[in-house]
Amino acid sequence: DGGSFKSSWYYLSTEKKSWTESRQDCLGRGAHLVIINSKEEQEFIYEWSGCLDTYLGFHDTNTEGVWEWINDGALDQSSAPVTTYWRDGEPNDAHTGEDCAHLSKKVSDPLKSWNDVPCTTNIHWMCEKTTSTL
Repeated sequence: DGGSFKSSWYYLSTEKKSWTESRQDCLGRGAHLVIINSKEEQEFIYEWSGCLDTYLGFHDTNTEGVWEWINDGALDQSSAPVTTYWRDGEPNDAHTGEDCAHLSKKVSDPLKSWNDVPCTTNIHWMCEKTTSTL
């Protein structure tokens, strides 16, 4: 299924994959794992993902504790704000290393809905393609 918000097009997966596989799937679509640039986009993503937990293009695989947005042809990556929407107590790097972020539907507050999980976890994901790259 595809959805759009402002100048971006989104794809929500129907299957579950690891973060790396999810990233590759998006690249294969000429897109990238979703990068959230505003509170409004966060709220849209939260609502649009329905009841599914979905991977974000946010990780600290390069340096533990230093979370960064991917740059897979995302022209607006450098302007992505450092505003984050972590669940209370997250990120906690539990379970011997949680380096990838996902949007969790275990909470009702869209502005406190991110959680870190091991990147090998198989969950749904969301791709984003900006109109500048369409």
